[in-house]
Amino acid sequence: MKHVQMEKINRIFEGVKIEIEREETEKEKFQEISTEEVSEILELTVKQDKINKIITFLACLSAYTEGSQLNISFNAPSSTGKSFIPLEIVSLFPVEDVIKTAYCSPTAFFHDRGKFDKAEEGFIVDLERKILVFLDQPHTQLLQHLRPLLSHDEKEIKIKITDKNQKFGLRTKNVLIKGFPVVIFCSAGLKIDEQEATRFLLLSPETNQEKLRKSICHCIEKETDPEAYFSKLNDNPERKYLMERILAIKSLGIKEIKIADPETIQNEFFSRNSHLNPRHQRDIKRLISLIKAIALLNPWHRNLNNKTITVSDKDIYKGFELWDQVYKSQEYNLPPYIYQVYEEVIISLYIEKGNNEGLEKNEILQNYLKVYNRPLAEWQLRREIIPMLESAGLIIRERDPEDKRKILIKPVH
Repeated sequence: MKHVQMEKINRIFEGVKIEIEREETEKEKFQEISTEEVSEILELTVKQDKINKIITFLACLSAYTEGSQLNISFNAPSSTGKSFIPLEIVSLFPVEDVIKTAYCSPTAFFHDRGKFDKAEEGFIVDLERKILVFLDQPHTQLLQHLRPLLSHDEKEIKIKITDKNQKFGLRTKNVLIKGFPVVIFCSAGLKIDEQEATRFLLLSPETNQEKLRKSICHCIEKETDPEAYFSKLNDNPERKYLMERILAIKSLGIKEIKIADPETIQNEFFSRNSHLNPRHQRDIKRLISLIKAIALLNPWHRNLNNKTITVSDKDIYKGFELWDQVYKSQEYNLPPYIYQVYEEVIISLYIEKGNNEGLEKNEILQNYLKVYNRPLAEWQLRREIIPMLESAGLIIRERDPEDKRKILIKPVH
């Protein structure tokens, strides 16, 4: 009996020894890497958009945590690259971990991803450590079903769906959804339901001239000789190195990422937010998830013990540095594109007029064309941009005192 116990103990120690040796080898192979270096590697396919691509990459990496996954919503007009950025970045991750979905109904999604389980008397949809990319805004009902997962309320949720059967008509089916996935939405629709807005980091691709020029040159290279382009891309040593790093991080099976110095986070967060509102309760969770994802990028160079990583101070400060680049529009539940239109088109024109009068819609449309050298659809301004800015408390609508038929847009100071 003692002999059997000794054998078990020896096997445990041997396993620990092998694990330590593997970690030492990987530590030597995977030197500490910064988010700036990651950005340079991503620049091979995603031009400019530094903050967007770093945050998207870190969000995808956060899939390999137990419960610190980040969710992202890309909202911007068509042809700006809102689908391109996440699709290029998820191509670095293992194929089996990425689920790309165009528009689909809730029933189709659960049938496609679910496996029937007799014990549960229903379908099991396992989304543990997966990356879901929706290339279009999902069905409203599907979003409602996924909300508890997006909020990380429960790691397993049971829902009921109705399914139409030719023989029996409408029937109820049980679905058990397991795990917290990373969810990325890509939508040309700018209007966002507040319940979704508070569950996502809202991002918008850049549309400046330098970015467009580089993107066009990249497109020309890719489309004129695809074989040569992909050969060069796949042979790139830095890209290969990053993909190997992702696989090594995944294989660690990290269970927990701890923060030993919560006071630093408190001090940094409160110094930026003297007046608190309920949304900050969700913001701090996203910020902490971002910090944890930064630590996960370099697990071998952090305190790694029994599948637990401890965040360093520089991970915390880097997280706040990235957060500072995107927090302003998040404060108002607005995609950065909408907030940019507010600042660069509406505010600039209002200041230029200098008489405290409101702005007519036609004036805003003309200034948009002047600023961005492209037209803005009147319906998009009327149905999406103005209502969102009004809901955020950034503008008010008033009747023109000289012509009651006209509605004027006035920024709130």
